[in-house]
Amino acid sequence: MAELATVARPYAQAIFQAAQGPTAAAPLDQVAAELDALALLARDPQLRSLSGDPQLPAERLGALLLSALPQPPCAAVHNLLQVLLENHRLAALPAVAAQFHQLKDAAQQCSEAVISSAYPLEQAQVDALLPSLERKFGRKLYPRVVVDANLIGGVRVAVGDEVLDTSVRARLESMRTALTA
Repeated sequence: MAELATVARPYAQAIFQAAQGPTAAAPLDQVAAELDALALLARDPQLRSLSGDPQLPAERLGALLLSALPQPPCAAVHNLLQVLLENHRLAALPAVAAQFHQLKDAAQQCSEAVISSAYPLEQAQVDALLPSLERKFGRKLYPRVVVDANLIGGVRVAVGDEVLDTSVRARLESMRTALTA
């Protein structure tokens, strides 16, 4: 079977184009949230086993998935789900959602900033840190905070393949390298 990312790419591009088109009924952020909710369901092993059941038609499985959502998704997401189910590609839904997020972020010129800290950060601390990070990386960022006790102190910020490491661990490692050179 083809790699899931390869299978997911045309579906992600199609839903992105549908969400941006002149007849788009939902904003990109709403489509992304709906895809995330469906992707979470698609990761469930019991549900994935149902998708392989030849006695369960795609329409019934789709209705089951949609009934688990708090509200019905927009037409584009609903249609995507039906196409994925008809083509037996439910396993690709998490990859579709991830690739949709990449396309959305590129269109909106923003990125996810993974902020690793030795201790949990308060929302006020994250809000104070974000403007300087946006200036540093030159784009709008939305933060995701991760606690990593190995950092000892400070923060490590990863935006795509760019990393800003001001952690105590990185400073100690730099000092160790300088002393042993």
